[in-house]
Amino acid sequence: MSKVTQVTGVNRWANIRRATTNGAMRRQNRGVRAMAKESRGPAELVRAAAVARRHYLEGQSKTEIAADLGISRFKVARLLDLAHERGMVHIEIVADGEIDLDRSARLQEAFGLRHAVVIDGTGLDFHTLSEHLGEAAAALLAEILEEGDVLGLPWARSIDIMTHALGQLPRVDVVQLSGAMEIPGVDSSAVDIVRRAARLTGGSSSIFHAPLLLDDVVAAQTLRRDGAVLRGLAEASRVTTAVVGIGSWSAGLSTVYDAATPDDREQARAAGVVGEIAGRCFDAHGHLVEPPLAERIVTIGADELRGIPEVIGLVSGRPKACAVGAALRGGLVNALVVDTVHADALFEDVASATRLLDAQGAAAG
Repeated sequence: MSKVTQVTGVNRWANIRRATTNGAMRRQNRGVRAMAKESRGPAELVRAAAVARRHYLEGQSKTEIAADLGISRFKVARLLDLAHERGMVHIEIVADGEIDLDRSARLQEAFGLRHAVVIDGTGLDFHTLSEHLGEAAAALLAEILEEGDVLGLPWARSIDIMTHALGQLPRVDVVQLSGAMEIPGVDSSAVDIVRRAARLTGGSSSIFHAPLLLDDVVAAQTLRRDGAVLRGLAEASRVTTAVVGIGSWSAGLSTVYDAATPDDREQARAAGVVGEIAGRCFDAHGHLVEPPLAERIVTIGADELRGIPEVIGLVSGRPKACAVGAALRGGLVNALVVDTVHADALFEDVASATRLLDAQGAAAG
């Protein structure tokens, strides 16, 4: 009797376990079918759209939406995911006027820059684009300079244009970083550029009168020993932020190249020069080099240039992309104000370098 009862008890518990398991499976299947149904059903899609509108257009938090609709915060998150999956929501970074915010953010991230501003120059002539870039650089300075900073400015056409766009700035001293050149269409010397900026900041101006490029080495050495020039160039060690043009070692893309003799140009090219900043030449790796031409240039010292915490490159046009890329690689500049064409050329350089590294890795493997 007890034996039969024991067997019967075992069978009863087995039946209960089977019933429980079957019930759980039926509930699970119903849950799966319900989830599949709600992901497809119009009611759920409408609810997802309503939640997306509340969150993205009306600025409600997920917690607030959950409380208003009487659902869980997890459910709200799932509905927002559904809205994305079904294409109800499109997230786009749009331009702010002439600033291409998407390219600016990508450029800053791609090169680890302190700041990057990309201007949409579509349909603009060179002069107008230069003015827009100058205005953007001026606005950036107004935003990032703080009282007590020291601003360094070399002579360059792009810097001259920028200083005409400067507005009110914090009280900072302004230091001249190089001598000047005389070229058609530009009537501002390096002294004019520095004084113009200093009037707006209310700070002091450190200036010296000297050409950027001289005809012979002896004249350049004599000028660099001059007290005013010596003191002026020494002030470069105080600079915390500089804005510089970047020249590419080609005709029409560098005022130094254009002023140099044919022998100067070839000797510099033989030394690997691809560009220059304030007359300081550099190679494809961004390393500063000194071709024979360097002995006749009056400009900031190599160590002083490398020691400036933030150097903003102000440049436009695809032809200069190689020089700017080299300056970035060598750390000669760590911030940029450029146009979209130039930014895209830099992105292409990064993509090409990545493909080359991938190919080399595959070959080595």
